[in-house]
Amino acid sequence: MGQDCDMGHSFTYSSDELPREFVLSRRIGVASDPKDFEWVETNIPCQAACPAGTDIPGYLDAIAHGDFEGAYRINLRDNVFPAVLGRVCSRPCEPACRHGWEGLGDPVAICFSKRSAEEFMRGQKPVVLPPLFEPTPFRIAVIGGGAAGLTVARELTLLGHTAIVFEKHSVAGGMMVQGIPAFRLPRELVAREVEQIRQTGVEIRCNQELGRNVSLEQLLQDFDVVSVSPGTLRPFVPDLPGIDLDGIQHGLPFLFDANTSESHLVDGEVVVIGGGYTAVDCARTAKRLGAKSVTMLYRRSRDEMYITPEEVEEMEAEGVTFYSLAMPVAFHGETGRVTGAEFSRVELGDPDESGRRCPEPVPGTSFIVEADTVLLATGQTQDASWIDEVLREKIFGDDGRPIRKDKYGSMVESLYFAGDFATGAISLIDAIGHAKGCAREIDRTLMGADRLRDVVHIRDAVSTGRTREMDTIPRHPMPTLELGERDAQAEVETGLDKDVSRAEASRCYLCDYKFEIDNDLCIYCDRCLKVKPVENCIVKISALEFEEDGRIQGVKESTGNRDYNGLFIDQNECIRCGACVDVCPVECISLQRVSRLTVRETDIQPEQ
Repeated sequence: MGQDCDMGHSFTYSSDELPREFVLSRRIGVASDPKDFEWVETNIPCQAACPAGTDIPGYLDAIAHGDFEGAYRINLRDNVFPAVLGRVCSRPCEPACRHGWEGLGDPVAICFSKRSAEEFMRGQKPVVLPPLFEPTPFRIAVIGGGAAGLTVARELTLLGHTAIVFEKHSVAGGMMVQGIPAFRLPRELVAREVEQIRQTGVEIRCNQELGRNVSLEQLLQDFDVVSVSPGTLRPFVPDLPGIDLDGIQHGLPFLFDANTSESHLVDGEVVVIGGGYTAVDCARTAKRLGAKSVTMLYRRSRDEMYITPEEVEEMEAEGVTFYSLAMPVAFHGETGRVTGAEFSRVELGDPDESGRRCPEPVPGTSFIVEADTVLLATGQTQDASWIDEVLREKIFGDDGRPIRKDKYGSMVESLYFAGDFATGAISLIDAIGHAKGCAREIDRTLMGADRLRDVVHIRDAVSTGRTREMDTIPRHPMPTLELGERDAQAEVETGLDKDVSRAEASRCYLCDYKFEIDNDLCIYCDRCLKVKPVENCIVKISALEFEEDGRIQGVKESTGNRDYNGLFIDQNECIRCGACVDVCPVECISLQRVSRLTVRETDIQPEQ
C-alpha cells in the first residue's frame, strides 16, 4: 500500500480552501486538488520517479536523524523488499534527485542509504505489517513467487483477502534467487523478506508447476481471482548465422544453473553479448567460475545502458573486458562447436520508441572475438507453454504477448497480469510498482469500490535541520571487498556504516518540506532577501501566472520598486535551510511537510 496506510491513523480533510495565490489548495490536513498532486509530482522528483512511490525524503530524513528502524519500515511499507532493493535496485530515483542537477553535485546515494536502514534490522525479529481491513471471503491464486507475485500476494493479504502463491521452484524469490548472483544479493536477505511476507498471512506453495501440478483452468474455477506473474522466462535468441552451435546459450539458464547448483565451472574464453544487468551478472559470474577471459560487447553506448555506472566499474575491475558500439553479426565454429563471435562496429542513428538511438552497422568494420562459450543477454519475453491451449488463444495475441484489457486485466474474466508478464521485461522496482497497482485493481473489483484513496497530506513543521554546509558534503562511495577476496558467494559491496549513512542522508534537500510566503502578512522588510543562501531561492515578483484550472504556472519577476508586488520562494532553488523563517519579524513564512499518501477511505475525517 501507499504511505501511512496504517490501522487506527486518521486524517482530517479541511473545508477551508486557500486562495489561488498559494501553491496548495489547503493549509493543513489532507487535500486532493490537481494542484496538490502536481506540487508533489514536481517538487519531490525522487518519489515521482520511483515506480513504487517510495517516500524517499521520509526515509532519508529518518536515517539522517539515526532512526534506521523507521526508515526500514517506510521502505517495507512502500516497496516490500528493502534489503533487496538496497542492493540491486535500478535506482530511477537517483537521476531525478535535485542534488544531481547541473551545478549541484552528485545525487544522494538513495539506494545505499536504503541498505543502511536494512542493516540496522539484522538479527532482529521479522517486521510484519498489520492488516488494513478485516478478512474478506475472497481467495486469490497468485502464479509465480518472484517479486511481482509476492508483492501482489502481500498487498491483497493486507487488504483482508486470502492469497496463495504457486511457485514452480523449491524456493520462492524468482529472479532474486535464480538470476541475481549471491555476490550482489545474499540469499539470507531474500529469505528474510520473503518470510516477512509469509508472516502477513500469505501462503506460499513451492514445487507447484503450472501445467503440470495444477492448471490455470482449474485455478480459475477454484479461486475468485487469479493473478499471473511468472515473469519473462522465454529467452530471446537472435536469428544469426551459427546461432545453433554448441557453446552458445542464453544468459538466463546460465545464471539459473550457476545460482542453484553447488558446482558449476566455466572453461576457456567467454563472450557475453548485451548491456543490461543480465549481461553484467553473466560476465562477473563467468569470471568467478573459472573462465580464462571474459569479454562483454554491447551494441549501444555506455550512456544508454540500463545499469548503474558502478556495475560496469566493478565488472571491469574484476578483469572483464568491455566494448560498446559493437553488434553481433554471426558465430563461427568447428565440428559443431563455437570458436568465435563476429561483430560489426556500429554508429547510433535515430531514436527508437524507447528513446534510445538505434545502432546501425558500419560496413567494413567486422572483427572476430575468439570464444569457447557465448552467453546471450539479449532479452526475454513471456512464456505461454504452461497455459491450457484453449485459454492460451484467449490470452495471447499473434505477436506472442498477452492481450491486456487494461493495465492489469486480461481478456479472461477474473484473470489479471502483474509485473514482467504484463509489461515485458522490466526492472525489479518497476515490477513491484506494477504489482502494487494490480493488487489495488483486484481489490477494487472484488469489493465493488476503491477502499483506498490517494491524497496529499500537509502538516505543520518547525524546522528541517538542514544547513548550507550540508550542500557541500560529497557523495559517499560504497566500500567494496578487495579483488582477491571476491568469489561466487562473498558480497562485493560491504555497506556504509551508521555515521557515514547519516552524513549521506543529510545531503538530501528534503524536497517534501515547503516554505511559502504569505504576501498579505509580509511587510516587505526584505530581511529574508538579505540572508538567502542561494541567489534565486526567494525572488521579487510583480505577479503570479496561472493555468486555467488555477494552478500556478510561473512568476513575473519584478523589474523595480514600481512593480514589486510580492515575494515568491522557488522550490527548485530552496535548500530548506530555514534562514528566511528565522529572520522574518512577522512570521509570514510558513513551513509545512507535504507527502503523497494512500489511505483508507474510512480514515479521512471531515474537519470538526
